[in-house]
Amino acid sequence: MANELEPLRIGALTSEGVGANEVRSPFDGRLVGRCAQAGAEHMDSALELAQRARPIAAATSTALRANVLERVARGLREDAEALAVRIALEVGKPLALARAEVERAALTFELAASAARTYCVATPPVDLDPRGVGRVAWTQRVPRGVVAAITPFNFPLNLAAHKLAPAVAAGAPFVLKPAPQAPLTGLDLVRRIVEAGWPAEAAFGLPCAPVVAQRLAEDRRVAVLSFTGSDAVGWKLAALAARKRVVLELGGAAPCIVDETVDLAPLAPLLVASAFAYAGQVCIKTQRVLVQRSRFAELLDLLAAGARAVRCGDPLDPATSVGPLIDERSLERVQAWIDEARRGGARLVCGGEREGNVVRPALLTDVPDGARISCDEVFGPVLNVEPFERFEDALVRANATRFGLQAGVFTRDLARALAAQRELEFGAVIVNDTPTLRLDALAYGGTKDSGVGREGPAYALEEYTEPRLCVLRAAP
Repeated sequence: MANELEPLRIGALTSEGVGANEVRSPFDGRLVGRCAQAGAEHMDSALELAQRARPIAAATSTALRANVLERVARGLREDAEALAVRIALEVGKPLALARAEVERAALTFELAASAARTYCVATPPVDLDPRGVGRVAWTQRVPRGVVAAITPFNFPLNLAAHKLAPAVAAGAPFVLKPAPQAPLTGLDLVRRIVEAGWPAEAAFGLPCAPVVAQRLAEDRRVAVLSFTGSDAVGWKLAALAARKRVVLELGGAAPCIVDETVDLAPLAPLLVASAFAYAGQVCIKTQRVLVQRSRFAELLDLLAAGARAVRCGDPLDPATSVGPLIDERSLERVQAWIDEARRGGARLVCGGEREGNVVRPALLTDVPDGARISCDEVFGPVLNVEPFERFEDALVRANATRFGLQAGVFTRDLARALAAQRELEFGAVIVNDTPTLRLDALAYGGTKDSGVGREGPAYALEEYTEPRLCVLRAAP
């Protein structure tokens, strides 16, 4: 990987920044690259330039926006392997999963191009009101203004794509603040958008400290704040974001309910992958499995065998499923939560050992309901499995978390599937698959402490734009 300082100049910002941030592999500490750090003055300059670029971006044609998005998608596919390797090095994502992320990001840009071409607003017939006779009316969506995008480390390409591609589709300038652990991927994506034909003065990528990033919430020149990250940071930024449209995706503690009607043999590998892949650093990873008591022992044995067989280690090894946790603080937190649950009476079935910067998949049962590993977001390779007696009880227990992003249900009983969709307090209920399923075209977002607003290119377009009505009549 290139070791030279990544220039801060994205669009029209030319400063070299206030210091160099070294990006190192969380697996073995090797230097992946460096990038400049923006200070408060650079953020102010970027926001001023982005604000001035509002009419330029809004005046771009639908054809230009869609063509830019499709060029980015093509470029991502052409450079897929190099991008996947960089993601694997930058954030420790196993190579197979990094390759999948690149493909998903390309699809996200294609979906945004399609949304740009087809997005429209229906307007009721104007003559439903007698005063409308002799008039015509239409509604168009117009960009709200500058979009501030703050992204986490775990999907450094596709989560940035979900924020920046809709901004281009909407005709809005954007400022991306990438995660400090993965700035190289985010900055590269901004460059690709500019090189594809998007106005340079309407695209900025600014790695910076949290105190500088906070200005994106406070500054009145920002019209939309789209944040993915921890709930504590997200809600703090939302409280500061007066008069802004705010989209927050703040994680979860995803449950998965398994009743007695399903075949466990094909189900168990899905749950193992959902719980442990990428060391569980996925906000919709399966964290809790609630299984009907008559099938509990059988499923626990299958999951234990699967957890023990998971390949851990070097993310550049194509066979690896569980790589490193992102940093030392995360390693310490995951092991502390496991220890806390065990002190409260939980039984560690297998795993939990630290090997370098890797924690082996940990499977627990008898976890107290109030334990953090049960109801808060663990963001690590940990799964707890508990029995239930009645399906209705499982629904209540699944809801016993302050998060509400996605939940999974495995059942062959249609009435139960419909009850789950009705009763579970989550942004999405995935039936006969794990809660880790995210289809990039569909609405994605949560309830309760998991956030507000929805992503998915067409849905993000609604967040980034507002309706403008025009009523026309012949001159009197």
